[in-house]
Amino acid sequence: MLLAALAGLITSLGLAPFGLWPLALVALACVFLITRAAQSRRAAAQIGWAAGTGYFALALIWIVEPFLIEPWVNGWMAPFALFFMSAGLALFWGAAAGFAHGRGRLAFVGALALAELARASLLTGFPWAMLGYIWSESPMALYAAYIGPHGLTLLALGTAVSLATRPARLPRAGNLPFLAVLAALAAAPLLQKDTSAPTGAAVVRLIQPNAAQHEKWDPALARFFFERQLAYTRAATDTGQRPDLIVWPETAVPWVLENAEQALERISEAAGDVPVVLGIQRVDGWRYYNSLIVLGETGRVETLYDKHHLVPFGEYMPLGDSLAALGITSFAAQAGNGYSAGSGPKLLTLGSLGQFAPLICYEAIFPAYSAALNEGATHLLQITNDAWFGQISGPQQHLSQTRMRAIEQGLPLIRAANTGISAVIDAQGRLLASIPLGQEGFIDVPLPERLPRTLYGTTGDWPALALALLLVAVAWQRPRAKRRSHAKSD
Repeated sequence: MLLAALAGLITSLGLAPFGLWPLALVALACVFLITRAAQSRRAAAQIGWAAGTGYFALALIWIVEPFLIEPWVNGWMAPFALFFMSAGLALFWGAAAGFAHGRGRLAFVGALALAELARASLLTGFPWAMLGYIWSESPMALYAAYIGPHGLTLLALGTAVSLATRPARLPRAGNLPFLAVLAALAAAPLLQKDTSAPTGAAVVRLIQPNAAQHEKWDPALARFFFERQLAYTRAATDTGQRPDLIVWPETAVPWVLENAEQALERISEAAGDVPVVLGIQRVDGWRYYNSLIVLGETGRVETLYDKHHLVPFGEYMPLGDSLAALGITSFAAQAGNGYSAGSGPKLLTLGSLGQFAPLICYEAIFPAYSAALNEGATHLLQITNDAWFGQISGPQQHLSQTRMRAIEQGLPLIRAANTGISAVIDAQGRLLASIPLGQEGFIDVPLPERLPRTLYGTTGDWPALALALLLVAVAWQRPRAKRRSHAKSD
């Protein structure tokens, strides 16, 4: 179990910010070998659980950061949160390893791929750090446009199992995934397309105030960060050219929408006739929302979008009313006991600039939300506050997963982050321009164009689900066929 936990931990080094995907594949091959050597199904399940715990412990190390915003209040909970989160998610891996024991390589690949699909969907879903993301810093990321993140997971598992096969057996069909990956890596440059912005393209300005989370809501500093964003909004470039769109990050305004009339007028005045997209909290009766608005002239709110997929425990508490009575509230909501969910995805129509599919922070890790609006969208637009995630792996992983949304859908993505990394990402996941983590500033970037709708944008995760189910079904039937053969010989 200790070796499995170590192998799982090393597998997570394939994720951002490390990107050591060859090492991750070797470590994942070791996970397969260790589980296969288990003496019983129960032992295999325990080993799979240990491997998953090691994987998620490093992949989710950033989860301790919110508890350290006020360490004197919440710091004691940080190690427990990391362990129980990692151990809980690892149950999916344990169940998969237990099922696959004694059923061969196909069972391991199919069962663990199904476990990752289930983890991404059940109990509101948590697809952060999916196994397929170990390809995200490699040329293989471009294949997300065809097979999506779960297809990449199947490819990673198939490659790892192939690596675990003895070299003498290399010609066997079981090694086809490894050979396919070698061919795909060689062919990846052929997938690259010209996605540069056309001449005369509209220009977007991204604002990054760099408000540390422990300072963001401090009354003595909140106005300072607001004024910083106003200064960046009205700033002129060396050429004197004004942008066509200005984007502020999530919860960029320190007042709720209903009390922010004067602030919105000042933003509009600073922007001139340029529309501004910004994050703000709003209240409706006793409900509070994490929202995005499009601000027009004279501070008029032209479009409103409420975040609909909230972070459990971060933005709302399951059984919130009961827990609130005990003084337990969510981290992110600055008013009320937590946010309420919006009605669902919607498009922002910004005139000649195009149609933008909004994603607020956490929503960008769910491929389905980008796909839901693909047909009408010209761009994806994410506003986020990654100050919650610290300065190391969390923001880097969030950006990496956001880049995958652009590749999957063939849609450029605009990203404004409070503390970074703000970026304009083209339809193949390349960063055209960005503001580094932990710096304040703004950038003006021409808007790139979208690509034709991708294969994954049309099919979604159904092919990956069907293939994983097929692998599991074949593996399920094989032991039964062997038992029937033995019974006939007896």
